Amino acid sequence: MATMAYAGTSTMAVAVLGSRLPSTRKCSRCSALPSLPPRPTTLSSSISFKHFPEAQRFSLHQIRASSTEESTIEVGEVFEDLKGKWDALENKSTVLLYGGGAIVAVWLSSIVVGAINSVPLLPKIMELVGLGYTGWFVYRYLLFKSSRKELASDIEALKKKIAGTE
Repeated sequence: MATMAYAGTSTMAVAVLGSRLPSTRKCSRCSALPSLPPRPTTLSSSISFKHFPEAQRFSLHQIRASSTEESTIEVGEVFEDLKGKWDALENKSTVLLYGGGAIVAVWLSSIVVGAINSVPLLPKIMELVGLGYTGWFVYRYLLFKSSRKELASDIEALKKKIAGTE
């Protein structure tokens, strides 16, 4: 019954629109479909810049930026500063090794995340694990004042351990 109603409405649409269809031309590249009606004009497209005087037209597009402080950074100064810091390093090979290792680690982690993301159910499970861990961390370290102090002391101890001052 639904197909009959559909067929009836499409037949009626063809009957109504049939008189409005343009005559088909004998052209191999031409389509038998009617051309689209012209686009309705909106307010923004109907207003053009011709209606504005020249001074008003330019004021629409000018933007001024002002600052209380003048900050000019010269490229030469930046390179001089970087060169000075590079020359001050004692173990340049270690820095290059750690930098290269960091780039390789980011590349490998992107490959692993892409592989995990391609498994259909695993990304949603990982999201749940992340939300669960975030909830636990908030409850354990951020909810109460004493646990926040404990977290701050743990972070300070870790900083001292990394810096080698402990």
